[in-house]
Amino acid sequence: MRVRWLGRVKYRDALALQHALFEHATDDYLLMLEHHHVFTYGASAELQRNLKCDPSSVDAELVRVNRGGDITYHGPGQLVVYPIRSLPGKHGDSSPADITAYVCSVEQLVIDTLGELGLVASRKAGYPGVWIDADTPRARKICAIGVRVARGSTARRTMHGFALNVDPDLRYMRDHIVPCGIAEHPVTSLREEGCNASLRGVADIVARLASERWGSGVSDRHDVAWDYEPDVVGMHITQRKPEWLRPRVEHGADVLATKKTLRDLHLVTVCEEAGCPNLSECWKDGTATFMVLGERCTRACGFCLVDTRKPELPDADEPRRVAEAVARMGLSHAVLTMVARDDLADGGFEHVARCVQAIRERTPGTAVETLVSDAKGDDSSLEKLFAVRPEVFNHNIETVARLQRIVRPSAGYARSLSVLARAKRAGLVTKSGFMLGLGETPDEVRSLLVDLAAVGVQIVTIGQYLRPSAEHLPVVRWATPEEFGKYRAFGESLGISHVEASPLTRSSYHAREAADAADSPHAVKVLVRR
Repeated sequence: MRVRWLGRVKYRDALALQHALFEHATDDYLLMLEHHHVFTYGASAELQRNLKCDPSSVDAELVRVNRGGDITYHGPGQLVVYPIRSLPGKHGDSSPADITAYVCSVEQLVIDTLGELGLVASRKAGYPGVWIDADTPRARKICAIGVRVARGSTARRTMHGFALNVDPDLRYMRDHIVPCGIAEHPVTSLREEGCNASLRGVADIVARLASERWGSGVSDRHDVAWDYEPDVVGMHITQRKPEWLRPRVEHGADVLATKKTLRDLHLVTVCEEAGCPNLSECWKDGTATFMVLGERCTRACGFCLVDTRKPELPDADEPRRVAEAVARMGLSHAVLTMVARDDLADGGFEHVARCVQAIRERTPGTAVETLVSDAKGDDSSLEKLFAVRPEVFNHNIETVARLQRIVRPSAGYARSLSVLARAKRAGLVTKSGFMLGLGETPDEVRSLLVDLAAVGVQIVTIGQYLRPSAEHLPVVRWATPEEFGKYRAFGESLGISHVEASPLTRSSYHAREAADAADSPHAVKVLVRR
């Protein structure tokens, strides 16, 4: 069982991740997290009766989901657990799952968890969930349960799960909704029942019991860091840069010609802005990765050299100039990347889409790869790019789960997986990349590759982190070429179509080979050497 603590996650991000694991993963997963304030409701919900406020007035979202039940609440202080499991058949492998038995097993998991914390809980006849003093006039609900099980003899996959009130703001359930449509009984929490267990402590018990019962006691657990603790990460350099990380730089005529084209059209490349070690190799071959939406980023990731001053407004003529550069350079495969533009309502995704369209109009045979931000997980922004259907949709997850907060504090592990999952569901070839050398362990790297494969990612790039300045995160260690080879083999054994892994690999390195290996629906056969 793959156990993941994901931190605080927006509901829509978690839902997209669930869908991907539900559809693509072969392993069982146990996702544990908190949500930002959100009210969710199933198909049978009676909103006019059970929703007592305008959700936006209490800083909450309202989301419809494909599960049973009425309206419920999720928010900080509540442990939300989503088991994504393949259930056995009720009467053998060819029969449907026993859904009643599965719901009972989820309830029992919660009951036993509370028992270890000194609280006596049970079921209540006629009511879903887990209750305190269930058979008395003082009955109160401490855990809501809502699951979905795929129907059919071979599709016995589960999603959704339960929400256990550890120490949430109970006003959201008492004043703003009728939780699960049950008006006659109140809700409660561990804290209100006199139990001061931490969210982490409760999650640890749930993970252990779930692994014992559903995973035969074996689990692969990895947590996004519970706190921002840079000292715990232990960022320090231990060795000088080895020879395999010293690229040969040659600024010959081909490199200068590429530079002139880019300067004439007033374009920016990530090759220069991010200090890519492959710049001369790629530019010698007349290829480059265009960085659109300016050269100033609204995020300050700990590994990145890009300018973080206040960005300027997008240049409306940039799509035309990018398309012109692609034509002049004779590219069959153009790579576009972007700075994060959280200052724009759509994160800049309409602008990227316009660049894709301009390239297609200027050179119709050119395939386009887009390396983009997470758009804060906003569906409408992502859809603007999905609609123009780039041949490859690339979004980098950058590092393992535990290190996300220190490496890229404005992003998130679950959100990145959810963005990739949404692109895959839209029918796009999906790609992601990450770095070694930031303090990750081999087990964490393998688990990251498992997670990328589980959401349907087809192309992965892995390279060595190189510190761009003394103000950036230090390098912990230099991964050897042999290590990269092992991760490549492991990733491809998971079903990832192409894993490009070497010390100097960057996101667009060997893009043609990667796109070909992913068996793009657009049959990309392109000349690309970056």
